[in-house]
Amino acid sequence: MSKSSATELFPNTSTVVKVAVPVPLARSFDYACESAPACGVRVKVPFGNRSLVGFSLGEASESKSNYQLKPLTAVLDETPLLPQPVWELLQWAADYYHHPLGEVLNHGLPVLLRQGEAASYKTTEGFRVTAAGAEIELNSLRQAPQQQRLLAALRNGPLLRRDITAQEFSASALKALQDKGLIEGFQHAPQTNADWSFAIGSEPLQLNPEQALAVAAIGAASKPQTYLLEGVTGSGKTEVYLQAMADVLRKGKQVLVLVPEIGLTPQTLRRFQKRFAVPIVMLHSALTDRERLDAWLDAKNGGAAIVIGTRSAIFTPFKRLGMIIVDEEHDGSLKQQEGFRYHARDLAVVRGQKEQVHVILGSATPSLESINNVAQKRYAHLQLTQRAGGAKLARQTVVDIKQLPLKAGLSQPLIEQMRKELDRGQQVLVFLNRRGYAPALLCHECGWLAQCRRCDAYYTVHQRQQMLQCHHCGDQQRLPRQCFDCGSTQLVGRGTGTEQLEQSLAELFPDYPVLRIDRDSTRRKGSLAKLLTDATENKYPILVGTQMIAKGHHFPHVTLVALLDVDGALYSSDFRAAERLGQLITQVAGRAGRASAPGTVVLQTHHPEHDLLQDLIHNGYAAFARSLLRERQLTQLPPFTQMALFRTEANDAEQAQLALQAIAAQLPQHPDVIVLGPMPAVMERRAGRYRFQLLVQSQQRGLRQQVLQHTLAKLEQIPELRRVRWSLDVDPQDFS
Repeated sequence: MSKSSATELFPNTSTVVKVAVPVPLARSFDYACESAPACGVRVKVPFGNRSLVGFSLGEASESKSNYQLKPLTAVLDETPLLPQPVWELLQWAADYYHHPLGEVLNHGLPVLLRQGEAASYKTTEGFRVTAAGAEIELNSLRQAPQQQRLLAALRNGPLLRRDITAQEFSASALKALQDKGLIEGFQHAPQTNADWSFAIGSEPLQLNPEQALAVAAIGAASKPQTYLLEGVTGSGKTEVYLQAMADVLRKGKQVLVLVPEIGLTPQTLRRFQKRFAVPIVMLHSALTDRERLDAWLDAKNGGAAIVIGTRSAIFTPFKRLGMIIVDEEHDGSLKQQEGFRYHARDLAVVRGQKEQVHVILGSATPSLESINNVAQKRYAHLQLTQRAGGAKLARQTVVDIKQLPLKAGLSQPLIEQMRKELDRGQQVLVFLNRRGYAPALLCHECGWLAQCRRCDAYYTVHQRQQMLQCHHCGDQQRLPRQCFDCGSTQLVGRGTGTEQLEQSLAELFPDYPVLRIDRDSTRRKGSLAKLLTDATENKYPILVGTQMIAKGHHFPHVTLVALLDVDGALYSSDFRAAERLGQLITQVAGRAGRASAPGTVVLQTHHPEHDLLQDLIHNGYAAFARSLLRERQLTQLPPFTQMALFRTEANDAEQAQLALQAIAAQLPQHPDVIVLGPMPAVMERRAGRYRFQLLVQSQQRGLRQQVLQHTLAKLEQIPELRRVRWSLDVDPQDFS
């Protein structure tokens, strides 16, 4: 809007309104207007030479500006977009994480609303079966399984394009069915404030006594509560979710389900759609901006009964929220690692308190923070110690690989055990958390290693693409034919990645197809869902994968799980490494023996006598975690102390270090506050920039908050910070 039109909109500029603008400055800005818009309404404002969309914070008592105030350009909403509980949650998050309010409020909206679009639906494209599609035999499409599955799904009812995308059907399958005249497109006009009625799709499963007790405890609670549902892998936590949700949905209320990664959303969606005949929407980064806005509106207007989403879905407004479920609550993906560094699990607990609804945190390997909250009586504890359906927990064995010859990381005892299971018609999963062909390229003659040009890290060899790639900054170059130091052609891969492991397994077991599931093999849209379906249906007897295969997936035919290398975390400098190792081993081991056939887990290690491994194998994760919790208490580490981490990065190492020294000089001296640093990050140079850290630690959360608030108020005036990129991470999870 031009200056003249702004003047026409607000001819009398006697009122001053405070506006939270999405910029990295921890303050609001004053603008002139005829009358102050309501608090929470979006407004468009001039900011420097830009036009930004911010939030009205209401009328200011008086302006603190020494300059003539600019007028608002436009008021975009008649009423606040966000309901009061979400508005309060975002303000709480801005205070707790010490992040600028304007950026936090912006984070609570879909992209189109951040850009100033109207908070309304647009007509969207849907697809339905034609008469020909209803009559054709599904088996006639068996040569095109994607088309067959999509047609079967559409026979259950029309689907919007966003739902087809969410279920990871391919665009080519959709077009092929249209070209054959089996389906047709139509324009769907969503209904605002759509109502829905509760209906069961499939009958609930029979609960075992522990599951029944958990569901009964949630249903009988007299007031809203946060529950930690701690259940061994395969114990039927999802069935507990479903039956606890049924009472909420029956009352016409909505449920928010948070999952850590996009890869888990399609299978969660299918499970929930099978059980409940109610509207279900998904919210994750694979959707288009319009699809995200429509799903957001469905939740806000009450048209969605269930919302399944990744971490940012915690800010979704609901008309009648009745329950929040956080699946795999321990997972690090629930913590945002860039920009506004919030933890979705912790915000789910805060939101549950503000909305007065139950919050269920579920995991087979709960975080030490959640276990401690149970011990402190902040959370109620529900335990599932037995696998559902009579399945037995997998037997764990350790193979000492010292002095044993290895082929692509596989020892002979493991190869023999794999052969036995495969010959019995069972499925085997081999876990290796290193993608690519080899984690380093070595010159056999002079010892040169191919190091990333921009990081303190080595290039990973990707043999199939004939590329070297840095997995930290993404830098790539063609696989060299000669050593850059001595010119030798004797270049060899050092170590083993999943690509090399897949190749070696195909050579060792030529009669058994191998399926690799990692980030490289699942880049194409829809490929992950297809590979997981193939794995579940036992089309590939041998599965190879990284940790993306370990999270919540159900492979009923897997009876042997092998972890090739668990030694890396045993001697890590990160105090959370032991916890993560225990979680990873337990989660991967949980893929074995989930049906009637018993399962076995094999851990290969050079250190079978290590206390951590012995504790985990002989006592299980529950005892292992509580042992770690006692160690944390003795060493005064989280959750028994509160941490905050200042980070700086710059092209010049000295600038990054000086900036942290300037921050440290502003920290108030207090006997109960420990300051460590500045010190280099574990990887000092990344993507061409040098990285340093400053750790602030206190046993009291309130004291830490006061110290940070006092310090941050002074940082805008520090010239050293203008030459670096800096950030603050409250409750940091990653120190790399």
